[in-house]
Amino acid sequence: MNDENNKKTKQHYKRSGLAYGVLGAIIAVFFITTVFQWQGISININTSKPTAQADELQLGKTQEAVTQAVDEAEESVVAVSNIQESPRGLQKAGTGSGVIYKKDGDQAYIVTNHHVVANASEIEVILSDGTKVKAELKGSDPLTDLAVLQIDSEHVEGVADLGSSEDVEVGQTAIAIGNPLGMEFAGSVTKGIVSGLNRDIPVDINGDQQPDWQTEVIQTDAAINPGNSGGALVNLQGEVIGINSMKIAKKEVEGIGFAIPMSVVKPVIKDLETHGSVQRPYMGVSLKDVREVPSPILERELNLPGSIQQGVIVAGVEQGTPAADANLQKYDVITKIDDEKVKSLMSLRQYLYKEAKIGEQVEMTVYRNGEPMKVSLELSSR
Repeated sequence: MNDENNKKTKQHYKRSGLAYGVLGAIIAVFFITTVFQWQGISININTSKPTAQADELQLGKTQEAVTQAVDEAEESVVAVSNIQESPRGLQKAGTGSGVIYKKDGDQAYIVTNHHVVANASEIEVILSDGTKVKAELKGSDPLTDLAVLQIDSEHVEGVADLGSSEDVEVGQTAIAIGNPLGMEFAGSVTKGIVSGLNRDIPVDINGDQQPDWQTEVIQTDAAINPGNSGGALVNLQGEVIGINSMKIAKKEVEGIGFAIPMSVVKPVIKDLETHGSVQRPYMGVSLKDVREVPSPILERELNLPGSIQQGVIVAGVEQGTPAADANLQKYDVITKIDDEKVKSLMSLRQYLYKEAKIGEQVEMTVYRNGEPMKVSLELSSR
């Protein structure tokens, strides 16, 4: 009898323990779910399995969003081959990337980098499905490192959705799509964040080791390698927020890549597509930095006061240009434009291209034979 009572007691405790265990598990799941949801973290509970469990912890479903963004944009990203003449005939000189941004009837348009197609005899585009098509260079701009290509639209399926620079924020996810190291790794995807905005990177266009321009870029830590140039930097909505352009290639520096923002890209590709070049205010002079000329020459040949340490020297004036009409002369030294100091050739370009407009009248302070004078000049397009 005692054995039977003991057996019943043990069964009772087992049932009670099981009941309390189930109740405890339910309370624990409820507590964890409540806390995580309060923190903005979602938990998916898979109840199709014998035991209910938290099988997936998702932070805003970021990975799923990345996959969807790549699906949206990858068809619009192409490879661009630069083919040049050589003693052995036509040969591939390099490969970069490009983005199809427009399809108009029988034609489609691709934005890439100027340096990707520079000095090309022929240009070949390889679409995301492997189809090869010949491309025509519509226009190219060294200052912004952008170029526009035109191809037959017959095989074009995906066209990029160009985003807005105003919506880009530091810390947001950034996805780079392109062809690092050539076609062997075509369609590669890397992910990071937007590390910085409104960065200015010096650009040496003529190879004299002096910056000729400062290109505005987005900084990202998404890996951008040779061959990625001209490819897309994409947000989680699949919108192209930048055209990948440069990478700091130093052993001591990692995770710093650059892309040209849409605020720069959109007006430039419009001009390149329509005019073949970027329509900027034009003076019609060749210039040289004052600081590149030894002081004795400035004083002896130009009679320039020793107090003038910055400015640009007019090295030549083209006939029939605004500079000729304004009677600018060789060896004039420009020190101000509209009361803005001209510190260098780059600072003058930046003022003309960013602040001034075609058709506007500008007033310059010019030193001629050591004497200051005012010169008014009406800017035109080239």
